[in-house]
Amino acid sequence: MVDEAQIRESLEGVLVPGPMRSLAQMNLIRAVEVSDQKAKVSLFSAALGESTREWVRDKVEQAVRELPDVKEVETDFVATKPAEVNQVKHVVAVMSGKGGVGKSLVSCLLGLALARQGLEVGILDADITGPSIPRMFGINVRPMGGEGGIMPVSSKTGIEVMSINLLLPNEDDAVIWRGPLIGRAITQFWEEVLWGRLDYLIVDLPPGTADAPLTVLQSLPVSGVVIVFSPQELAAMVVRKAVQMCQKMSIPIIGVIENMSYLLLPEDGRRLEIFGSSKAQEMAMASGAPLLGQLPIEPELARLCDAGDIERYDSPLVTDFGRSFVEAIATRGKQKQPTT
Repeated sequence: MVDEAQIRESLEGVLVPGPMRSLAQMNLIRAVEVSDQKAKVSLFSAALGESTREWVRDKVEQAVRELPDVKEVETDFVATKPAEVNQVKHVVAVMSGKGGVGKSLVSCLLGLALARQGLEVGILDADITGPSIPRMFGINVRPMGGEGGIMPVSSKTGIEVMSINLLLPNEDDAVIWRGPLIGRAITQFWEEVLWGRLDYLIVDLPPGTADAPLTVLQSLPVSGVVIVFSPQELAAMVVRKAVQMCQKMSIPIIGVIENMSYLLLPEDGRRLEIFGSSKAQEMAMASGAPLLGQLPIEPELARLCDAGDIERYDSPLVTDFGRSFVEAIATRGKQKQPTT
């Protein structure tokens, strides 16, 4: 006789339109019951529109009917909000007090490095007035949704993305909002987007230490922050303000990463420090956190970002960045454990 485990396994093949993740990955399976050759599957309806619910219902019943000894299948939906369904293990903010140092690039590369480790990853583009995440991933479709909320859009490799640019009629449209509206939009991206089950949600912050970063650090359950900086002394000076902000708010700094650290000369492999000597060790000491990596200026990476193909970028630096990040998270977790 078929049991609950077999039914749940059969549902793994039912992918939710839009994110293209399974019902279990989206955490939409509320309950499964089996009795007298009858199966009942109860699902959460968070962010699923009416047509999507009917499509999911058909696929669920089709999948379960293929199991032996199942004569009847019943599927129902329970109304709920995305915030009640989402299960995100780690929310990580990528920030810097200075604009133009590559926070969005680092957010994408971190998400890419973690996804390549087999982890479930999402990226929340909190830079409401200067969003660039969708362009780098080549995403130009509108999110699907229903009365309860909306769903993120999947990248080519399965990274979930939500950005204000996915909701605008044209990606070039300006968002001319004051601070409270921007803060509310960021909160909605956390509470009203069906992220489902994620190992990591990377939040790409706008520059500075004002309303938008403050909203994220106060409103979201942030596990820690990755600080991004470039070698210029001017940039390092401003970034130290972001470090102080995290320290004053008791937000852990997971690590720091230096972007645009050098240019590798193709003719002889020498490093040319275009923006001056590295500030990597200095910033690591100032933040009290490990150095996660030093990213070079790389024309090929810039080309892939412009073409929306960042997921094709393959470099040992990205692998090392992801590995260092996971190790830093694990180390911080061990430090938090009480001693016995």
